[in-house]
Amino acid sequence: MRKELVLLAGTTETKKTLRSQLKSIFGDVVTIHSYAVEEHLPKTLTNQLIVYSSYLIEEEVKEIVRTNCKVIVANRTINYEYIDQLLSIPEGANVLYVNDFLETAQDSIRTLKALGMNHVNYFPYHPENEHVPSNIYAAITPGEMELIPTHIHRKINIGVRLIDIYTIFKIVEHFQLPNSISMEFADRYTKKIIDLTKKLSNESQKASTLNRYLKRVVDGVNDGILAFGKDGKITVFNEELERLLGISSRFAIGKPLNRVLNDLALMRFLSRKDEESNEYFTIKQTPYMVHRFFMKAENTIVATFKNVDETIDMEKARRVALQKKGYVSKYTFASILGKSRLIEETKEIAFRLAKTEAPILIVGENGTGKELFAHAIHQASSRVNNPFVAINFSALPEDLLESELFGYEDGAFTGAKKGGKKGLFEQADGGTIFLDEIGDISVKLQARLLRVLQEMEVRKIGGEKNIPINVRVIAATNKNLPDMIENGQFREDLYHRLKVLYLKIPPLRDRIDDIPFFIQAFLEQFSVNEQQRILDEHLLYFFKKQPWKGNVRELKNVLQYMVAVANGEPLREEHLPTDFSFEEKEKDEVRILNPELEFVLKGIYELYQNNSGISRLKLVEWSRLHSHPLTEQQLRTKMSKLAELGFISIGRGRAGTDITQKTVFYFRNQ
Repeated sequence: MRKELVLLAGTTETKKTLRSQLKSIFGDVVTIHSYAVEEHLPKTLTNQLIVYSSYLIEEEVKEIVRTNCKVIVANRTINYEYIDQLLSIPEGANVLYVNDFLETAQDSIRTLKALGMNHVNYFPYHPENEHVPSNIYAAITPGEMELIPTHIHRKINIGVRLIDIYTIFKIVEHFQLPNSISMEFADRYTKKIIDLTKKLSNESQKASTLNRYLKRVVDGVNDGILAFGKDGKITVFNEELERLLGISSRFAIGKPLNRVLNDLALMRFLSRKDEESNEYFTIKQTPYMVHRFFMKAENTIVATFKNVDETIDMEKARRVALQKKGYVSKYTFASILGKSRLIEETKEIAFRLAKTEAPILIVGENGTGKELFAHAIHQASSRVNNPFVAINFSALPEDLLESELFGYEDGAFTGAKKGGKKGLFEQADGGTIFLDEIGDISVKLQARLLRVLQEMEVRKIGGEKNIPINVRVIAATNKNLPDMIENGQFREDLYHRLKVLYLKIPPLRDRIDDIPFFIQAFLEQFSVNEQQRILDEHLLYFFKKQPWKGNVRELKNVLQYMVAVANGEPLREEHLPTDFSFEEKEKDEVRILNPELEFVLKGIYELYQNNSGISRLKLVEWSRLHSHPLTEQQLRTKMSKLAELGFISIGRGRAGTDITQKTVFYFRNQ
């Protein structure tokens, strides 16, 4: 008889993970069909073995599961591949456990405690929570990273919870499968635990080795370093601090701070309750900047003593040299406007790429901010204190580009500068070179550029020796380089050399939630009075519907034009550029919703009008009062659809759910 199993899960991510787990255990012996409530379900299931991912979905699927089906509600347990991340959390720390429903968060916490992971204090959290406890060390979640409150920076993804060994044995028993399958699974399960034990043991050995070298590192820095615990006893006192204070570390370490230092003002500063601060002190006629910060996990205060005179002299010399040449990056990730999920994800990826040394290819339409990202990546990299050199391939002719990039020797060609000239690759040594509009480079220059990237050496025009360089390459283009390769316009080997890492910048039409941020920023920049910072409300709705083929640059130009012609008045439709028009199909759009979606939208609109806050729990209560009760799971599916259609926006955490201008227009036209 053919053996089949139907897996019913709440979310797509859970479905994928559990299907993969079952497939790895049962292989081809059992055919596995899987469905997620948030996607779609079959019309009916008869005479099948059904496995629920959780008891929470039973209400959602009861209409399709017939009584002749055998149902197993899965017990779920932690994914052991991620357990070392939990063990790394300090004992007694406050941890937020984040999931899409309060019940699943509470279930997961019970599972963790039952498995002995009770060294931390767990607090369940889901999107409807109004309150987040203070002093949260980290947030952990089974794959729901986007639900973590934005102010929590330490995030740990422990993966979707897996089906436990007890449930697996129940499936084996149902199908009367050979004992070999159960034994193989149990062996694999045990091996994972053994591997984890080895890994933790290795980490412990590494930590021990690291501690032996840590003192050498601390002693080798040019700043004085002091650390002491909550009891006031000194734990770190490096060689530079010995020289600075004239006190030996042997005498200082292990003693209370007040028995080692006799400067009362310095003592008071170091013992303050605030978590981080700076203050100047004069020690032995030399000014020092003392930076003090608190390490929560270690319950330790650390202070660094930096010689102000030396620091100022070094920084001045370095910045003056770079600024004279214009080789300083101007923007950070904070300069990139927007709070949409898409731009936040792009910034997060870019930040991670910044921490590597590999070349990056940035791709995006004109006006999306490719150069901003290049500057920000340099600022977030280990090369931030070294040059940032940019060149635009579409702005210079080929012969000038070659000499600018690679430099030339004295007398290399007519008009060459006496003594020769360093190329941009040489001048960027130790830092970053940004090759903008790389798609406009000629085939001849492509060959030379490829050789430089392969060998990390340059040869000046007219030169006879190769000069080694150490640069990080960031390239950007708005062109389709794979198409250019097909047409013989771009070398494939150069493309792969540049595209070691890849970053795509989203167009403005894909991140319309960021349009209000840009409008506010540009109006603050261009407006001459408060009146001009007001944009007619219905214009914002239609601005969000525009394709913005010129992206942020086009939006900026439109607003600058409106401010110029508005003559101090609030900005209205008549102030738009004469060649700017809304597409009629967008302007006249009033989408007809099906009855169920309209019912939910009506409830959301009523809650909005009553200023009572919009949440799934309140909508459940509202639906019951209107004789059409809905569950939280049903509401989540319908609210997701309304968000796709642009009628509502669903925020994370306290941001909650809000209506859009489209909803207002919809009910005005009923």
